[in-house]
Amino acid sequence: MTLSDQLITLAHQLSQTLSNLSPNPPVSHIYNPLDYAREAYNTYLRRFARQEGVILFMGMNPGPDGMAQTGIPFGAVNQVTQYLGITEGVTPPRGELLHPKKPVTAFKTTKIEPSGNRLWGLFRELFPDPADFFREHLVLNFCPLLFLNQRGANVPPDKLPAQDRGIITPCDQTMAETIRILRPRALVGIGNWAYQRFVSIKENYNLPTPGVHKILHPSPASPAANRGWYSQAAKALYGDGLWPRDYYIQAQSLENRIKTGK
Repeated sequence: MTLSDQLITLAHQLSQTLSNLSPNPPVSHIYNPLDYAREAYNTYLRRFARQEGVILFMGMNPGPDGMAQTGIPFGAVNQVTQYLGITEGVTPPRGELLHPKKPVTAFKTTKIEPSGNRLWGLFRELFPDPADFFREHLVLNFCPLLFLNQRGANVPPDKLPAQDRGIITPCDQTMAETIRILRPRALVGIGNWAYQRFVSIKENYNLPTPGVHKILHPSPASPAANRGWYSQAAKALYGDGLWPRDYYIQAQSLENRIKTGK
């Protein structure tokens, strides 16, 4: 199988493993984009996961207005359609399976997922042709599931009740196998939790990867991320020797344009 086919198989196996989970309080609804948005995700992998030796970025899990809508990691709909060129492949689940405050409208959604808009916005600035970005990078998520509480608020994996934390092991195993397939030259956790999972996976599965790195999560819920996330992320990657200084300078320029509205 091709590299992308191997990753597609892993994703399908993980989706099947996690498909029968029942929500436990405070979780009331669980969305599995690798199921209902499987074709969109497969398109992403077939089109862009073609290289070994990349810098592998990993996020935590889908956001309600991002991957839960488009099937793409950090999948803000504007970035997925305009930058990645993926516009189909999502069949929303039946309404009774969804939280009434969090419908899945796929590529028709009008909400822009802010974390994904920031992340892909930076990559888009530095690599106007996505093929150039994916020649050296790939973005994946650790857990494919979105967890919502009764109010429709996101429940991240680190806040799950103890009885649901069994999802960590199959996700660890899948990411370890992904690393073996991709043989990345570096692992970058998007946020501290993803960074810690990379550290744990590398140690527990004895993976011969060159290094684990971290960038600040782009969520606007983080006060630090609202104080110049683009330049902070690029500076971290430049400081760790993963990106050239020019990328940091370009990120600063992007930030200045956003601040001034020019």
